[in-house]
Amino acid sequence: MAAPAPEHVLIDGCRLEYRWLGPPPAKGPAIVFLHEGLGSISQWKDFPAALCERTGCSGLVYNRKGYGGSDPAARMSPDFMHREALDVLPQLLDVFAIERPVLFGHSDGGSIALIYAGSQNPSPAGLILEAPHVFVEDVTVASIAALRDAYHSSPLRSRLERHHGANVNQLFEQWTTAWLSEPFRAWNIAEYLPAIDCPALIVQGSEDEYGTVKQVRAIADAVSGPVETLILDACGHAPHIDQRDKVLNAAAAFMSATGQQP
Repeated sequence: MAAPAPEHVLIDGCRLEYRWLGPPPAKGPAIVFLHEGLGSISQWKDFPAALCERTGCSGLVYNRKGYGGSDPAARMSPDFMHREALDVLPQLLDVFAIERPVLFGHSDGGSIALIYAGSQNPSPAGLILEAPHVFVEDVTVASIAALRDAYHSSPLRSRLERHHGANVNQLFEQWTTAWLSEPFRAWNIAEYLPAIDCPALIVQGSEDEYGTVKQVRAIADAVSGPVETLILDACGHAPHIDQRDKVLNAAAAFMSATGQQP
């Protein structure tokens, strides 16, 4: 499935860049892809298109405010994931007439998916979560601090600029500042987990430098719906890149097993 050119949709006066994959949502299930903290549409590479083609589902891939070709963000407060899940995402789904999506969230995107799923009635049709965060771990803070320190002395900035363009410096500063702030150390979304009753697939890399299997266990132990976990060896923070075929196969199997294919 060839990826179409990005378009824009207006949410609360903000232009969000997006790509739509496959048929209109009225024709069948839709997967909504929620990128990581410094991620973007382009950083997913061809994975969303491959999963949509494999399953026959529609797909919505978008850049949050301040990312990629979306409008810049004035600031990023410590509750930025809550704002995305409770304010922006519901409006976005309404605009595209997606009633019960499967949310595929990576890292911060996985946390956004959990907050949304734990606060909505009806809940999503399913969750596929890669390296989600439920609480802040020391390893996460240390890795983000190292990332911040390397920003100007390594190729990191130029790599990110290819995906975020003029947004890159402001985005990086806002995101690292939010995650490394003292108030954020108390960030925790465990309160949303018991209300999540939809099926979930959680994928975690054994060598993830930004989180551990403690996050997986916290989710699996607390949600009320069925949970499948996949811990991948020789895999870092981006399983859909590091172990693409395994994640693609597992996600497609999950979609089939939960009846989320046309």
